Amino acid sequence: MRSFLKSIHFDRAGLALLGLCGLTLLPLLVVVSGLGMADADIWAHLVDNQLFELVRNTVGLVVLTALFALLIGASLAWLVAMYDFPLRKYLQWLLVLPLAVPAYVMAFAQLGLFDYTGVIQTYLRGLTGHDVQAYFPLRSMVGVAWVMALAFYPYVYLLARNAFGTMGRRALEVGQSLGCSPRQSLVRVALPMARPWLAGGVMLVVMETLSDFGAVSIFNFDTLTTGIYKAWFALFSLPTAQQLAALVLLVVIVIVVLERYWQARRRYVAVGSSAAAQRTVLRGWAAWRATAWALLILMFAFVLPIGQLLWWAWPNLAVDLNTDFLGFVRGSLGLSGMAAASVVIVALCLSWARRRTTSPFAPTLVTLSTIGYAVPGTVLAVGVFVPVAWLDNQLLAYLPNDAGAILKGSLWVMMWAYVVRFLAVGYSSVDAAMQRVTVSQEQAARSLGVSGLALLRRLHLPLMRGGLWTALMLVFIDVMKEMPITLMTRPLGWDTLSVRIFSLTTEGLWQEAALPALALIVVGVLPVIYVARQR
Repeated sequence: MRSFLKSIHFDRAGLALLGLCGLTLLPLLVVVSGLGMADADIWAHLVDNQLFELVRNTVGLVVLTALFALLIGASLAWLVAMYDFPLRKYLQWLLVLPLAVPAYVMAFAQLGLFDYTGVIQTYLRGLTGHDVQAYFPLRSMVGVAWVMALAFYPYVYLLARNAFGTMGRRALEVGQSLGCSPRQSLVRVALPMARPWLAGGVMLVVMETLSDFGAVSIFNFDTLTTGIYKAWFALFSLPTAQQLAALVLLVVIVIVVLERYWQARRRYVAVGSSAAAQRTVLRGWAAWRATAWALLILMFAFVLPIGQLLWWAWPNLAVDLNTDFLGFVRGSLGLSGMAAASVVIVALCLSWARRRTTSPFAPTLVTLSTIGYAVPGTVLAVGVFVPVAWLDNQLLAYLPNDAGAILKGSLWVMMWAYVVRFLAVGYSSVDAAMQRVTVSQEQAARSLGVSGLALLRRLHLPLMRGGLWTALMLVFIDVMKEMPITLMTRPLGWDTLSVRIFSLTTEGLWQEAALPALALIVVGVLPVIYVARQR
């Protein structure tokens, strides 16, 4: 017993780590506690009329999106990593640009192109005189999955490109020794060797699809995430929303466990050096076919959506660039800046506490603290709001009857939700920078009489400046694009670009939504280009 108590001993840094873990885990524990607490009448209505459809749509959308993203991402990664063809030097990083387009922006831009009243269908009807709607079934499960795959395939592409690149010509040589053609070598040799990488990319696509709220709302395609929103804001039943959120969270936990499993196996895939000097040069029709496939995906996933947004925004640009639009920009910039600063401060405290503690539970606590990135925003919004509403009610019991809400609808609630959601993004950069400060540097500083917080301020922060700025930038961009948390927890009258896009697209005002969508893409494209060009 004494040895067990000794094993769970926490020093002061360990206690700080435990407190930070509790701060980030509380919303998730609140959500899980909601199992079995739904409003009986409303839950019975959902079970009888909608729950099966929500689950079926969610599962079908996740499976189809993952398959489409795997097909697109793996094929492009194989071409870029193993072959030389025209424009390959530029396409290898241009193909990552769709990551800068939020899924909900991709959704209404694609509808503007390929819906019945869209530019392309209207043109084809005038050209052929026939109804061509059957060729563009975007308002279906397959159509929604295809559009979301265009937004998410870069996750598979980046990981698969890394996997195929480490194989070099070895995969082709092994296939040739077995009497395989290059295509057969891909299927029988390269894909099995790259399976952990591919599985990791597909898991990221699955989590992004499962957590999506904006794109499915624009398509009016009901999933569990839209069910949570409607249960809260349409049926006015927070317990029912909590119940649905708990179901989604259980699925997310399973996906995270599987993703960790595949991530742990990736180290067995890197079996060779870079393929940069060993790529096969394609010639003739094969070379232009490879270029055409890459350009086709880039056109549908980035060029055409951007062109559609510019087509909508340009005629009314002078009118739309008004004080209201600038107010949305200021709201987004201010909120993103506060959220980025909050996340980086918490990430810095987390990394500092982990470096100082001797507790064997530190790695587990850090993993638990950063799990919120895999949780849908609608689920976190419910998990944060429930304890805040309870605390608000307790405080109001000691105040006059006409007192309004104290914590609900405040920036503090939003900041808490953002920290839980994006702590993993900030922590990865902050902790990597923290690890670059060596023990010998700390010992040299202590020999000069610098210790405690002064050590952090005078030694660590100057040396970590690059990592801190990277964390700030990444979190800033993510919060700019984030929709469900902002939509469900924002203070009254506090609108951002993402909320503005949701409001306009819900009313079918796509042309008015084009300018704020372009603003989000401009903000997001710079870090995407930076990441894409790093190899």
